[in-house]
Amino acid sequence: MNKRVIEKLEFDKIRERLAEQAASAEARRLCMETLPLSSADEIEYRLQRVADAVDRIFKDGSVPFGGLKDVRQSVLSTEREFVLAAGELMDIASTLEAVETIKNYGLKDRFETDPDSLSDDFDCLAPMSRVAGEIRRCIISEEEIADDASPRLKSIRRSIRIAQDRIRSDLGSMVQGTYASYLMEPVITQRGGRFVIPVRSEYKNQVPGMVHDTSSTGSTIFIEPASAVRLNNEIREQQIAEKEEIHAILKQLSAGVAEGSEQIIADIDIAVGLDHIFACAKLALDMKAFRPVFSDDLSFDLKDARHPLIDEKKAVPISLYLGREFDQLIITGPNTGGKTVTLKTAGLLEIMGLSGLFIPAAEGSRLGLFKEIYADIGDEQSIEQSLSTFSAHMANIVDILKKCDKGSLCLFDELGAGTDPEEGAALAISILNFMHIRGIRAMATTHYSELKMYALDTKGVENACCEFDVETLSPTYHLLIGVPGRSNAFAISKKLGLPGYVIEEAERRMDESDREFESVVGRLDDARQELEKLQVEADTERHTAASLRQELDETQEKLRKERDRIIEKAKREAADILADAKLQADAVLRDINKYGRSTDREGVKKLEADRAMLRRGMERHDTAGEQRPKSAGIDPGQIKAGMEVEIVSTGFKGMVTTLPDSRGNLSVQCGIINYKTNVNDLVPTVIDKPSGTKGSITRTSHLSHAQTMSSELNIIGLTVDEGIARLTDYLDDAYMSHMSEVRIVHGKGTGKLRDAVARELKKIKYVKSYRAGEYGEGDAGVTIVKLG
Repeated sequence: MNKRVIEKLEFDKIRERLAEQAASAEARRLCMETLPLSSADEIEYRLQRVADAVDRIFKDGSVPFGGLKDVRQSVLSTEREFVLAAGELMDIASTLEAVETIKNYGLKDRFETDPDSLSDDFDCLAPMSRVAGEIRRCIISEEEIADDASPRLKSIRRSIRIAQDRIRSDLGSMVQGTYASYLMEPVITQRGGRFVIPVRSEYKNQVPGMVHDTSSTGSTIFIEPASAVRLNNEIREQQIAEKEEIHAILKQLSAGVAEGSEQIIADIDIAVGLDHIFACAKLALDMKAFRPVFSDDLSFDLKDARHPLIDEKKAVPISLYLGREFDQLIITGPNTGGKTVTLKTAGLLEIMGLSGLFIPAAEGSRLGLFKEIYADIGDEQSIEQSLSTFSAHMANIVDILKKCDKGSLCLFDELGAGTDPEEGAALAISILNFMHIRGIRAMATTHYSELKMYALDTKGVENACCEFDVETLSPTYHLLIGVPGRSNAFAISKKLGLPGYVIEEAERRMDESDREFESVVGRLDDARQELEKLQVEADTERHTAASLRQELDETQEKLRKERDRIIEKAKREAADILADAKLQADAVLRDINKYGRSTDREGVKKLEADRAMLRRGMERHDTAGEQRPKSAGIDPGQIKAGMEVEIVSTGFKGMVTTLPDSRGNLSVQCGIINYKTNVNDLVPTVIDKPSGTKGSITRTSHLSHAQTMSSELNIIGLTVDEGIARLTDYLDDAYMSHMSEVRIVHGKGTGKLRDAVARELKKIKYVKSYRAGEYGEGDAGVTIVKLG
């Protein structure tokens, strides 16, 4: 990629932001050298690695690259038997420890997740923990080697400390006693690594020994007493031995580094590469960017793209495409309206994607595999070369035309500007047409109406504009493709207060064709705005309808669950009543068998007790209705045998089998169960007969009349909602009437009603199975349902 476009599209600033995400100096260098890759395979491989890095950051957090340093030169020098300094060895230890930390990060969840494109990198890391541990054991800091680095070093330093204690003791006695009156001050100091005492210059001959230094004033002479020479010599010898031993220790540690130099360098290469990839991933997260998709036909389709160098809160996303429906795009609009930013966004995102970086655009955005990108953007004026703005732009355009080919993307800002408008427009059209004939993708911004007409008249060339709000006199920064830019000069001037007669005079001075063109563009723009308004209203209505539909579905589901709960409760209560009645009946039968023909008093008393127990049980059930709130009631005189009624407290429907007694108690046959109830718990009703015609749909009984319950339900002609409502009520009645199999007739038609029936049957717990009708049963127009 040419350096000029890197500069013009500000890719350097993207690389700087990328480098800020890297931890190591070497990775930062790689970030600053990031450039578009040469092949599609390389690009896809880089993007996949970045995608995997993003996934790992989401799952395990960022990789701890701290401590990683580029010590490869130091490591290579050990292969030539160089002895490294303590600081260099500490840097190597820090790097080896960082490699171990990175390795451990890569091992997280290793056996719980599938390997990705980074797994091999982590697996290939082989931290030299032993070498790092030995360096840390021996070296405390760049200036200090540990006493325990070797037994000999420990012994030498002990001897030095003993000799220093002895000489301090001897000199101390001299300072406090024999030579006290000759000293400038009673202290022991060092000169040139040897212990001395400060003697007044006038007494220097009174203290036998070697003179090592003199104060700046000459009043103090630093003398090593003769008695201290031997101990000072001993200390000096031990210090020389200490240096030799430290050198030997450093040599040994350097040799250990040399043994694993190949692996250490390989680990550093891998770690630096991972640091670079994870920097790309962190930049993607920082920009809220997504992985682009690349097409093979040199086209791009950016959705909700943002310029990465503009504050995300201020940037207006744009959707932009080129290369399939048309290969040239002419963008018009007001100054500062976003035309240049649109060009830069397209070019910069292309370079980012080609470099293996995610782009700040919506997921699914597509880029083209352009071999080269050329841009003529900004002020090209050169005082040094005596070039005007127009000449500088034209020199650059000439260079672009020489180099561009079908695999190039060319970006022109204000093409043909800076000279006579008529000539500039003609030149711009000729340049674009030259590229259009050769199939070269190009985008250009302009103010010339002639270029709008060129786009309208030329196949494969499309207009676009940056929207402008005349009411607020400000651009909206929205890009509208397929719409030529509307000249707002007159509208803006009028808004700012220019007299109307001046504007009218200006309009008269325009060519008739220009006025007609602007008028057509204006009408198109008004129509577009009206369509957009209608589209927004339609979207709002659609969302509202979807929300209401969801609420309806949720309500129906709640009702279905409540119905199932009531049925289950009724079944449990009925089962308890039957179980209690069975126990009582069994006990009575045993007594009847035992005492039925007995004449003794005990047997008769037992049978009387059984009869009383049964009567109490019947009365308990008979008076249950009286204990409930009387929300209904029928005049006993209106009740006749065979009358169809509903028991309000249970919701069951049935037929009166006995007339009410003096207390209003009577029997109602509900399916196979004969209920004892009271007239105050009844309301008159009519049991719905299955019907195939449309009409009002009333709630059918939970327990229908067994004799009149049909084994077939016909819902042909009903809507889906009507049919499902009738189906659920019918199946409840059939199940409570102990029917084992029923037939649902829904017809074939479009299949919507049949599919709705199948979906509803899946939800009902007591539906044992269902199937489509076979030949002779109604085929696909019928569903056979088994209950149980």
